[in-house]
Amino acid sequence: MYLTQSRLLPNEALSKCEQAAKFAQKNDILCCALKVENLSTFPTGKKFQLDDVIEAQQFDRDILNAIFGVARAMKRLGGEVLTTESAKEFSSAAKGETLEDSIRTVEGYSDIIVMRHFESGAAKRAAATAGIPIINAGDGPGQHPTQVLLDVFTIEREIGKLDAIKVALVVGDLANGRTVPSLAYLLAKYNDVKINFVSPGVVKMKNDIKDYLTSKNVEWEESADSMEVASKCDALYQTCIHREWFGERIDLYEAARGKYIVDRHVLDVMQKHAVVMHPLPRLDDTTLDVDGDPRAAYFGQVKNGLYIRMALLQLL
Repeated sequence: MYLTQSRLLPNEALSKCEQAAKFAQKNDILCCALKVENLSTFPTGKKFQLDDVIEAQQFDRDILNAIFGVARAMKRLGGEVLTTESAKEFSSAAKGETLEDSIRTVEGYSDIIVMRHFESGAAKRAAATAGIPIINAGDGPGQHPTQVLLDVFTIEREIGKLDAIKVALVVGDLANGRTVPSLAYLLAKYNDVKINFVSPGVVKMKNDIKDYLTSKNVEWEESADSMEVASKCDALYQTCIHREWFGERIDLYEAARGKYIVDRHVLDVMQKHAVVMHPLPRLDDTTLDVDGDPRAAYFGQVKNGLYIRMALLQLL
């Protein structure tokens, strides 16, 4: 269970036994993800224990990474997938069916429901209705637990630890995106983590997350100087500015987009062990020339998402 791809911090290399022991003690699902990653091939008829499990996917928005990631995880484990994409426009919900009725209907055809919904709190409502497991793949501007599980798994693999990370840098739309608040919330579970929030003024991190971090004694700061923060961080987490979150306020969208871009100039000031992460899709927030740098971890995040989703399905 040794993290063979870790980019360990200077003078903090752990033995294989020490890494495995510390990782297993605190990160059950991440530990399980490491196990499924190592099973690169599956003998016929031995694709874990999900041969008779059917998973239903409900996505109100077509996000390639999420749809492919969940479907591939289930299929690789030996299960089947039923899916409805763009459910907001092309399902019974478009006719006025309630979320509760949709869940009860889909429940009749499946053993697990993975859902992404445009309303915050939709997954919680679904879980209160269903008699089978509900996996929240993102609910509006609310939470995105599966994404942040793969995020912390990526940080662990790349940096070598989650406790005592010097700086976790979060950049972009912090007010409307669901990945950033979720990541801040999860990082608060670890020790000695410092978080720097960098964003345009119109999309700053909301007070509830900052208050939560303070209540957990997590050190955090807000900054307008992305280069200064990038020079000190261990993980730079970039996000894009989504046009749809601004409604008719195009002026606010234009004021926010393009202000903080990760490019070669940012890489030049970053530490050698640091990584650039992104939940994807990216727009104009991260330049293509960053892709070839070994510190660019965002496509590795995609692969890690497969292992995390497999681990989650197996644990259920």
